[in-house]
Amino acid sequence: MKYQIAISAQKFEIEIGEIKEGIARVNVNGEPFEVLIENYHEVAPGPAPLQMAPTRVAAPARAAAPAAVALPKPAAVGAAPAPKPAVGKGVIIAPIPGRIMVVKVQVGDRVSARQTVVIMEAMKMENNIVSPVAGTVQEIRVQKDSEVATGQVIMVIKL
Repeated sequence: MKYQIAISAQKFEIEIGEIKEGIARVNVNGEPFEVLIENYHEVAPGPAPLQMAPTRVAAPARAAAPAAVALPKPAAVGAAPAPKPAVGKGVIIAPIPGRIMVVKVQVGDRVSARQTVVIMEAMKMENNIVSPVAGTVQEIRVQKDSEVATGQVIMVIKL
């Protein structure tokens, strides 16, 4: 399903494709993304694929609203596209660009679903990044003061 949306003065063409197990395939202005729908199990209508309303698409990184789908930053001319992270149930990705302020867990720690594992500063606000699943911290790919890009893998939780 395609949507033409405007956020502030910016216009975007959003196409929401297949949604499977909380991972949505989304095209934003023709650029493909795989995004994790953190509250998928709360809003999924059952075994059928979820059809999301256009209001689920959030503002670009400089807006103050939390993002279910993070919109890309414009790429520099000639820049290579950023590699896509391997998104899965236990993969925690940066929803927007920012700076890691606090890593609240260590490799080997047990975490519960919805537990804050990282605090990230973005848009001059502190954002709690939570684990989408319960499990054990397998990898931490950031540290305090790391700069992260939209979609960058922050942490991997083993189920």
